[in-house]
Amino acid sequence: MGARRKARVIALQVLYEVDSVGHDIESTLAHLLAEGRLPEENVAFARGLVSGVIQNKEKIDQHIRNFATAWPLEQIPIVDRNILRLAIFEILLDNNVPVKVAINEAVELAKMFGSDNSPKFVNGVLGSVSALVSR
Repeated sequence: MGARRKARVIALQVLYEVDSVGHDIESTLAHLLAEGRLPEENVAFARGLVSGVIQNKEKIDQHIRNFATAWPLEQIPIVDRNILRLAIFEILLDNNVPVKVAINEAVELAKMFGSDNSPKFVNGVLGSVSALVSR
């Protein structure tokens, strides 16, 4: 696994833990980064993903509500919801990776951590979200 994907995995783990059990963001992030042994630039990347999602959570969640209309946000599995949050942040707000890369990375995370249906669900929602971007 590449270092950037590993950083995304750590960011997803932090977001999942904060979303599911309400642990402190900074201490959870510090703990998982210490275990992750990432190069410093990827530590910054993981931190940026987590802080970006947290700072823009309401806006990101509204996009999820708009594009996953069949599912109330609270009923989307926690792992899928946080994969979508990460990817939507990268696609619409961060603009540091191509849209296709953000979608592919999200689908890979869904394959690793989600259910059998997660990759298709994540891909479908993000395909719709990507229509908002002209790049």
